[in-house]
Amino acid sequence: MEALDRVVKPKTKRAKRFLEKREPKLTENTKNAILIKGGNANLTVTETLKDIYALKKPFAVLYKKKNITRPFEDQTSLEFFSKKSDCSLFLFGSHNKKRPNNLIIGRMFDYHVLDMIELGVEKFVSLKDIKNSKCPEGTKPMLIFAGDAFDLNEEHRRLKSLLIDFFRGPTVPTIRLAGLEYVLHFTAMDGKIYMRSYKVLLKKSGCKIPRIELEEMGPSLDLVMRRTHLASEDLYKLSLKQPKALKPKKKNISHDVFGTSYGRIHMQKQDLSKLQTRKMKGLKKRPAAKMTEEEEGISPKKSKSV
Repeated sequence: MEALDRVVKPKTKRAKRFLEKREPKLTENTKNAILIKGGNANLTVTETLKDIYALKKPFAVLYKKKNITRPFEDQTSLEFFSKKSDCSLFLFGSHNKKRPNNLIIGRMFDYHVLDMIELGVEKFVSLKDIKNSKCPEGTKPMLIFAGDAFDLNEEHRRLKSLLIDFFRGPTVPTIRLAGLEYVLHFTAMDGKIYMRSYKVLLKKSGCKIPRIELEEMGPSLDLVMRRTHLASEDLYKLSLKQPKALKPKKKNISHDVFGTSYGRIHMQKQDLSKLQTRKMKGLKKRPAAKMTEEEEGISPKKSKSV
């Protein structure tokens, strides 16, 4: 039995909190990614991993040491690193004569490889080569996908889903206009995938809605798809399955033959004695009427609230 597969009992409160964070939850935490450098990675691959790590921070872990592994032949090392770092996404970079400037992007399900797509870097422009202002760390990007291949081709459709998982960041309840700071644009055209990163500039327009300009920020990548390892339809549906506790419960709802919905509401018996009614000024007695009643010895009757 492997060391990570054993049942570990915490000895301290800190270890207990650490293990509780890794337990399954109804609403999962933000997905983290590991970026691994292969045993023969060149300068282009290393700089690419560093730039993507800069975009992904703080939800990423960058391994600086080289790791000799081949994900398409043996996936055990990736699964080990995933479980060790508690990351469900990975990006592996390598370089050789047969597949130069190689990137393998993938995701895990239950600490086992679900999807894995190999991409070749044909052109790369790093963050430091583009002399423009950058976005702060942890900024949530806007993702734009252009090209019919992302909707028609199954491999491109799965790559789109994988890229959304990788770059989407944390789930936020509300959005403010000033928080929309940068855009990641992916274009599928002529068998290639073009990745561009832009900073959003809000300019004065003379009205309430600002004028928007895009300024290239970097990194810039021209990618070509190589090998793929896609999950079967059954396994893919299983990974998308949500727990029953998250699904909204529908009670006391019926439908007729015409499709009209009828709902039944159960209410408690209402106490009419405590019902607040509207008080009319016209029904109030004037001071003169009160004086005559007191002189005659008749006590004014209190109006009962109905």
